[in-house]
Amino acid sequence: MVIRVFIASSSGSVAIKKRQQDIVRFLEANKIEFQEVDITMSEEQRRWMYKHIPQDKQPAEGNPLPPQIFSDDQYCGDYDSFFEAKESNTVFTFLGMKPSLASKESEP
Repeated sequence: MVIRVFIASSSGSVAIKKRQQDIVRFLEANKIEFQEVDITMSEEQRRWMYKHIPQDKQPAEGNPLPPQIFSDDQYCGDYDSFFEAKESNTVFTFLGMKPSLASKESEP
């Protein structure tokens, strides 16, 4: 299983940059392996991300903004969904992981 975080490295939005950093820092702090996918560097990856976000999760206008999170090809959610999972201590479930395995890996 590969957790992929779709980001935009050249975003002019401070809010988007902070949201991307929040997700990346959380994953790194919990020793969760992930792959950053920069949609500003690959039109193919950007199209893939847009295509694989479920219709009911698409914004009313425009394209979905990064960060967007996938577990393999399964859509997990956007930053707001991630934040809700983090606040309710359900991030591992949100990512499609077993909490016991992830927490054991992060223990010293």
